[in-house]
Amino acid sequence: MTSLIRALSSSIGKKLLMSVTGLALCGFLVVHLSGNLLLYVGAAEYDAYAHALHAQKILLPIAETGLFLLFILHIALGLITAGENRAAREVKYDTQRSKVIDPSSKGAPNLASKLMVPTGLIVLMFLLIHLGHFKLGIISPGDDASEAAKAGRILSEGFTQVVYLIGTLVLGIHLFHGFQSAFQTMGLNHPKYTPLIKTFGFIFAVCIGLGFASFPAMGYLGRFKETETQTTENRAETPTSITQRK
Repeated sequence: MTSLIRALSSSIGKKLLMSVTGLALCGFLVVHLSGNLLLYVGAAEYDAYAHALHAQKILLPIAETGLFLLFILHIALGLITAGENRAAREVKYDTQRSKVIDPSSKGAPNLASKLMVPTGLIVLMFLLIHLGHFKLGIISPGDDASEAAKAGRILSEGFTQVVYLIGTLVLGIHLFHGFQSAFQTMGLNHPKYTPLIKTFGFIFAVCIGLGFASFPAMGYLGRFKETETQTTENRAETPTSITQRK
């Protein structure tokens, strides 16, 4: 046990653990996006998905707690690793400042890697806003008829559209480097497989980024106004009104 803790406390150990948590979060993003895409299928389908999810009184809190711990661990490891890398570069500053670093060299940081911490922090702020909207209900609260109506109302607000569009696109940028970097850290760095991993990582980042970005974009175009109106009208339609219409 002591040797395991010592290994995970090393620089490569922290990077390996950060890669594992990052890939686990990628899996969550796939599941979360798949569920959200039901908004395009219909309000009833999205509400059924939300109801089935919330009906898991035991499993849901366990999953949410595990997901929260994954996020915290991934963020903490990212900040620690970035700090260690910065400190290591400062030690070599006197030597490097008189040289031109070859971008193709193994240790040279590229633009994508330099953006990991800033994009990660932006994604964190976006996540907190998202939780404030849909989980905690402290941002833009409302008396919604259903989960679909709630999503439609929130995604139709200008503030949400701007924040969500920026947040989801930045998420795609973060995933672009993070996905392939995770496999490289785990030792899958081979001339035969690296191009495939990079290509798949690019496709994955684009699909996740644009997939989530489509919701605020469609909200701006008025796609969810109809969903919000329909669910509100259904709630307002009481048994008495139905009897009178008959």
